[in-house]
Amino acid sequence: MRRRGILRQMWASTPGKLGLTMAVILLLSSVLVVIGYWPLDYGPSRWSNPAVWADYPKAVPPAWTTLVGGDAVEHQVLEATAPTQTTERGEARVEVYDFDFEYAAKEPPTFLSFSLSEVTYAQRPPSLALTLLRPDGSSVPLLRASIRGPREGEQPPYERHHETPLRVLVTAQPETAQATSEMLAETYGLEVPASIIDDDVTAWLFGAPGPSGELEPLHGRYTAQVRLALADPDDEVSRLRFVVGGTVFGLLGTDGSGRDLAEGLAFGLPIALLIGVLAAAASTVIGTGLGMLSGYRGGRVDLLIQRLADVVNNVPLLPLLIFLIFVFGASLPLILTLLVLFSWPGLTITVRSMVLGLSGSQEIEAARALGASSRHVLVRHVMPHVAPYVFTSLIFFVPAIILTEAGLSFLGLGDPSMPTWGQVLEDGYRTGAVFLGYWWWVVPPGLLIVITAMTFMFLALAMEPIVNPRLRRG
Repeated sequence: MRRRGILRQMWASTPGKLGLTMAVILLLSSVLVVIGYWPLDYGPSRWSNPAVWADYPKAVPPAWTTLVGGDAVEHQVLEATAPTQTTERGEARVEVYDFDFEYAAKEPPTFLSFSLSEVTYAQRPPSLALTLLRPDGSSVPLLRASIRGPREGEQPPYERHHETPLRVLVTAQPETAQATSEMLAETYGLEVPASIIDDDVTAWLFGAPGPSGELEPLHGRYTAQVRLALADPDDEVSRLRFVVGGTVFGLLGTDGSGRDLAEGLAFGLPIALLIGVLAAAASTVIGTGLGMLSGYRGGRVDLLIQRLADVVNNVPLLPLLIFLIFVFGASLPLILTLLVLFSWPGLTITVRSMVLGLSGSQEIEAARALGASSRHVLVRHVMPHVAPYVFTSLIFFVPAIILTEAGLSFLGLGDPSMPTWGQVLEDGYRTGAVFLGYWWWVVPPGLLIVITAMTFMFLALAMEPIVNPRLRRG
C-alpha cells in the first residue's frame, strides 16, 4: 500500500483516529517544549539546581484547586528590571521599586523573600531599604542591607551576584519581628513582644486587631517598596525580585524541593518520545536484520544468531542494569543502550520464522533463478512481506520501552539529573508523596505515561488491517 493508502486505512478506524490525533498532539507538544527549553541543559542547570527553586513553595497543590473549594494563598513572584521612580542627587541617585500585590486569603503567606542580582558599581557599594506598605496606611521596615565592598586588590568596576543572586528570607530576620511590634504599637496601640510575633510573623504582618481585639487578616493592596541608593551614574542593578510565599502554585503544583512539576513533566515528554522511538527503531533494525539473515542464510549463520538470541533473551536484565549503573553511573545514554541491546531477540526469532516460510515461495525461487543477489532478494522480495509486521512491532516497541524506562527510573536506576516521568514518580514515592496525600506529584506523571502508551497502542491496533488485508474495510 502507498503512504496515503496506509493513512486512509488507519483513519478509517476509531483506534486509528484516536492514535493519529494523540500522536500529532504529542509530537507538536514535544517540538514546542524543545523550542521553549533551548538550549537543552534544563536538567543539570535548572531542575537539579536548588538555588533556582529557593523562592518556590514546597509540596503545594496546583493553583486551580482553589476553584473546587478551599482557601489558599496564591504564590506570587514579582520581578522588576526598571525603577518606578528615580531621584537624582548630583552624581548619586535613589531608585524606588514598587512591588504591588493583593492579599485576600484567610491564611497568611508562608514567607516573604527578597533577592537582587547582577550588581555593578564603580566606587561605593549600593545600599537598599525594603519596606512593606499596608492597606491601613501603616508601614513596616523589613530590611536594610548593603552590597559587599571591594576586596583587596580588586579593580573597578566591581561586579556582585552575577552568577548567584543575593537572597534574603525576610520573614526569618529578627529585625522583621521587632519592626512589626513597633508598627502595631504605633498604629493600634497594641503592645506585642517581638518574641511572640516571631513565632508567626506573616500572620502579624498581614493582620490587624479586630473588633474583639483578636488578630484578623488585613485584606487589600500591599506594596513592597525598595529604595536603592547608588553613588555613581554607572552603578546599576539589573534585576530585583520580591516573593510572597503561597500555599498553591502553578498548573501542577510543586514537589518537596519546590520544583515546578509542570515544567519538569513538560520537559519529560520529548525525553520519553526520544527514548521510546530511538530505542524501538534501533531494536527493530537489529532484530529485523538478524532475523532476515538468519532465516535466509540458514546453516551456521542461522545457528549462531539463534543461540545468541536465546542467550540475550534469558539474561537477567535487572541485576545487570544495577551492576552497570553502579559501575558507570546512572545516565540516559547507558539506559538507552542497554534497552536496545536486550530488546531485539523476540523480533529476530519471529522474523526468522517468516523468512523461512517465504524462502520456498515461487517469487524467491524465480529471483534466484534469474541470478539475483542475496541482498536484492532480501530487499526486494523478502522485506515487502515482513515490513507490515515489522512496522507494527516497531509501534508496539515504543510504549514498551517508555514503560520500561519509567519502571527503571521508579526503581532508582534512572538519571537523577533529568526530569523523566519515571524519575518524578520515584522522587514522589521516595519522599512519601503517596502516604502524605500529594496526589499532584503522582497522578500527572502516571497519566502521561498511560496516555503516551495508549497513543502507540491505538496506532498498533489501526495497523492490523494493513498487516492483515482481510480486516480492511471497503
